[in-house]
Amino acid sequence: MPYLVHTAHAQFVGLCLGTVGWILIIVTIGLVEWRVWEVSDLSVISSGLAWVGIWRVCFYSHAPILSGREIMFCQRMRLTESFPPPEIVAAQVLMIVSLILGLMGNASVVYGLRNIYFGLSKFKPIRIAFCAGGVLYILTGVTTMVPVFWNLSSVVNNQTIDFPSTFCMPSAPVNQYAGLGIAVGIFASALVVGSGVVFLSYRLPVVLEPKVSPSWPGEGCSEKNRIHMNIHGIDNPSFLTQEDC
Repeated sequence: MPYLVHTAHAQFVGLCLGTVGWILIIVTIGLVEWRVWEVSDLSVISSGLAWVGIWRVCFYSHAPILSGREIMFCQRMRLTESFPPPEIVAAQVLMIVSLILGLMGNASVVYGLRNIYFGLSKFKPIRIAFCAGGVLYILTGVTTMVPVFWNLSSVVNNQTIDFPSTFCMPSAPVNQYAGLGIAVGIFASALVVGSGVVFLSYRLPVVLEPKVSPSWPGEGCSEKNRIHMNIHGIDNPSFLTQEDC
């Protein structure tokens, strides 16, 4: 197999960027600051700010429900509950799907780069691995963008959420704006989509067959060449001497 390491420098950088994007997707899933709510009632939410993520709702409070100390109060939002809006339910599902697709994309491109750097395979497995990895990376970015931009749209339109009373949250904020989770999600999806494009753009070099190949004596010579050699060949002196005798 020919030397191909010099053809995959961009793909190595793409793997690094794709891995960083995939890690940021994990961070995005865990962040609670997707939507930041400003509330007017400070009796429970002391700071006047509440953070709405896709799995939790949190705020700082020193109300009696928290033993008189100002700590962060959080409530989980489960997939089986009925009150979360569709954009949050979709985010819970699609972000997990994105996490799995990103892991599969990383595995595919690592396999392709391993074949290139160690020369362990032919061209076809490398091409398949890079194409599969590129498609998986792009799907990872798309499944991240959909819930992120859907929640961003809900923030722009100041949409409400009908929280249960146990959450101690108002049903509507005074104002809301996009938090760090949405910003990180947009950046992560851009990284993995860009990495996918890099892997899909990889082209194997054109490898030319050697012009001269070793052969056994007499092989590869045409009949015409052999006749030409017989006609214009050089006489063997020792053979002529024996013939004269």
